[in-house]
Amino acid sequence: MSEIFEIAMVCLFGASWPINVAKSYKVRTAKGKSVMFLLFIWVGYICGITAKLTADSFKWYVLMFYVINLIMVSVDILLYIRNKRLDAALERGEEK
Repeated sequence: MSEIFEIAMVCLFGASWPINVAKSYKVRTAKGKSVMFLLFIWVGYICGITAKLTADSFKWYVLMFYVINLIMVSVDILLYIRNKRLDAALERGEEK
């Protein structure tokens, strides 16, 4: 039963990542974004995955939700890097 609540928590928490990634891709700027926040979340998912892999009773279906969220946060970090470069190019007077 605890796995169901854990899956619900990770799914509900992770539901915002596709929206956030789409927005990061569309707006093409890193302004207002915190890479430190993204890195803390990323490390948190790594810790959650490690906890699942080292648990006495391994449940792959719970782990899958952590991995999906980790991928989404990773994509958002990469978009942050892209957008930071676009911001720098814009400041230098180059086009997007």
